[in-house]
Amino acid sequence: MVCTRKTKTLVSTCVILSGMTNIVCLLYVGWVTNYIASVYVKVQEPISEKKLEEDKGDTLRIIERLDHLENVIKQHIQEAPPKLEDNPAEAFTDSSLFAHWGQELSPENRRIALKQFQYYGYNAYLSDRLPLDRALPDLRPSGCRNLTFPDSLPEVSIVFIFVNEALSVILRSIHSAIDHTPAHLLKEIILVDDNSNNEELKEKLQKYVDEVNAHKPGFIKVVRHSKQEGLIRSRVSGWRAATAPVVALFDAHVEFNVGWAEPVLTRIKENRKRVISPSFDNIKYDNFEIEEYPLSAQGFDWELWCRYLNPPKSWWKLENTTAPIRSPALIGCFIVDREYFQEIGLLDEGMEVYGGENVELGIRV
Repeated sequence: MVCTRKTKTLVSTCVILSGMTNIVCLLYVGWVTNYIASVYVKVQEPISEKKLEEDKGDTLRIIERLDHLENVIKQHIQEAPPKLEDNPAEAFTDSSLFAHWGQELSPENRRIALKQFQYYGYNAYLSDRLPLDRALPDLRPSGCRNLTFPDSLPEVSIVFIFVNEALSVILRSIHSAIDHTPAHLLKEIILVDDNSNNEELKEKLQKYVDEVNAHKPGFIKVVRHSKQEGLIRSRVSGWRAATAPVVALFDAHVEFNVGWAEPVLTRIKENRKRVISPSFDNIKYDNFEIEEYPLSAQGFDWELWCRYLNPPKSWWKLENTTAPIRSPALIGCFIVDREYFQEIGLLDEGMEVYGGENVELGIRV
C-alpha cells in the first residue's frame, strides 16, 4: 500500500509540469510501477527469506528515491515564476523560443512573443506575421508527382477541431486546405469550436467565415459547443455536421500540402472500409519551418503509448515509396467514409481526453 500511494502521489505532481520534465517523470513512474509489480509477483511465490529481504530492500530504496524526487518537484512548483511585466526581455534569452529565432526583436516585441508562446505553446507571434497562403516545400517521394488518379472521386468534408488556438494558425489551416484541394472535391469546411474563451475566435473568426460564405454560401460551417466537450466528442460533432461522402478529421494547427487529397480519396474509393492517415511532416514550434519526417506506420506499445513504426518488410520489398503502408493504428488526424464511420460506431464518446482513439480505431477497423 505504501508503494501504491507514493506512485500515485508522484504522478499527480508530475502531470502539472510541462515539456520534457513531464515526459521524463511519467516514464520514470511507469518504470517504478512495473518494477514494484514484478516484486509483488515474486513475493507470492515460495521463495527464500533472504530473497524477500533483498526485494524489500530494493522496494524501500525505490520509495526513498520517489520521496526525494517528490520533494524536488514540490520545491520547483513552489518557486514563484518571474512575471513578464517585471522583467526585461533580455532575462528570457535562454527560452527555447529564441534559440533559433527572434534575435533581432526589440525587448518589447520579445516580451510579447514570449507571452504568446507561453499561452499557445508555439510561436503565435511569428504565425501572425506569416502569409496565410505561404509556400510549402514539396516533400513527397518523387514518384508521387507522376501518379495519376481517377477522374471521378468522392467529395470530402474537412473538419477542424480547436479550442483557444491562435487565429492565424486556424486561418492558415483553412487556406492551405482550400489552396491544395481540388475545388470539385472539397465540398465544405467545418470548424468545431470546443467552447473557446479567446475573443478572437468569436467575432474575428466569424467575420472571416461570413466573407468566405458571401462568395460561396454555406462553404464554411461553424459548430460552437456551449461547454467544453473534449476532443473525441468534438470530432463526432464535426462528423455529424458533415454532408460529403468522405470526412477528414483534423486538428486546426495543420497545413495541407500539394496533392494530399487525390491519393487518399482514391484509396477510399477502392475500398470504403479503409481509414486513411496521411503522411505527416513537422511544423517547428519556434520558427515554423517545415521538418521532413520519414515515412512510417503508426502503432502502440503495451502501455498504449502511440509509437511510430518502421514500415513492414513487405512494404520495403515493393521498392515503391508511393505505395500505401498498412498500419495497426493511427494518430488523431484521419480520413474515413462517412457512413462506414457510423457503421463501426464512430468514436467512444465516453472518452474525456485524447490519446485512446488510435488504439480504438485499430481494433474497430
